[in-house]
Amino acid sequence: MVKEPGKSTLADKIDQLFHVVRRADREPYSNEEVATACREATGESFSTTYLWQLRTGRRTNPTKRHLEALAQFFGVPPAYFFDDEQSRKIAEELALLGALRDAGVRDLALRAVTLSADGLDTISDMIDAIARREAGRGGPKKES
Repeated sequence: MVKEPGKSTLADKIDQLFHVVRRADREPYSNEEVATACREATGESFSTTYLWQLRTGRRTNPTKRHLEALAQFFGVPPAYFFDDEQSRKIAEELALLGALRDAGVRDLALRAVTLSADGLDTISDMIDAIARREAGRGGPKKES
């Protein structure tokens, strides 16, 4: 099946939430954790296997209550699953929030708040230059 440009499947949207919304320890939620929370929220059957099927596109027609439970768990509006434009905007916001959980990124962002527009442009140029350099050598170095 060919996807339209800019369109995401339900499976893509659910899987994206798992990649971006993390536990406090920054580890991803497991299917079991999410299914249990959704089952408790709805009082309906919501198995780990069912969630895996939704994430992989093997099941594509969940109930409204199941989608509402997923939305509640991940902190997104139910429209995230139905409106591609809304979904894209929410995914961008979630990615930003995920990045801000990193203490180094958060510290840098907070320090940048007081900079002038010229100062922000300079920092942006420096970040772009570092990103190009790291991309050329295979990505950022990880600390041991």
